Amino acid sequence: MKVELFIPCFIDQLYPATAFNTVKVLEKAGCTVTYNTAQTCCGQPAFNAGFWDEAKTIGSKFLDDFSADGVIVSPSASCTGMVRNYYNDLFTNTTAHNKCRSIQANIYELSDFLVNILNVDYFGAELEGRAVYHDSCSALRECKIKQEPRQLLSKVHGLELFDLPDNETCCGFGGTFAVKFDAISSAMAQQKVDHAMSVHADYIISTDASCLLHLQSYIDKQQLPLKTMHIADVLAGGWGNI
Repeated sequence: MKVELFIPCFIDQLYPATAFNTVKVLEKAGCTVTYNTAQTCCGQPAFNAGFWDEAKTIGSKFLDDFSADGVIVSPSASCTGMVRNYYNDLFTNTTAHNKCRSIQANIYELSDFLVNILNVDYFGAELEGRAVYHDSCSALRECKIKQEPRQLLSKVHGLELFDLPDNETCCGFGGTFAVKFDAISSAMAQQKVDHAMSVHADYIISTDASCLLHLQSYIDKQQLPLKTMHIADVLAGGWGNI
């Protein structure tokens, strides 16, 4: 299957290895991957901050950067959720209406695409240790993703997967929320990390790099023996590390 790769600005700037590992995982699953180097952002930061005109400008570029009839895959449930659910607020009854609807129907978060579209869940990945999976708010609530990442992680050699207590609670990032309400945000990160430590996890794994950045910052500040990992990096482990 041919897929167009959407790499969110957050991953492009801060976690480029995750982008490369996404390509490796998709190619191992049998996909031909294309990447439009002109792509930038989906507009979510501006949209969430209330700057809808600016978000529409950025979103219009996103619609121009991808094909109306192509399959789009992204290693981010947050950005996938933005396009699927909130582009309606920006482009309904505009000249971009029809293309927007087509793209919304054809964009997938990575784990959703692998499990539900390709029916592939085994990559020969290896990672020794104990892990918990963190349901990001966007994955769970906006993209309805819950079992797919767990199914993929259950096939990783050497990895013991444990339930994260109170798993449906937010990690505290929330984009600008972490800046505007830093004390609350930090307390929520502490709660999430404490729950991971309570099951003696070595890793917190998720679909969203933004959650992982937030949690890793708290982990590093407290000097805890815990590491966050994006699911694409886990699936590429043991055979496709860069």
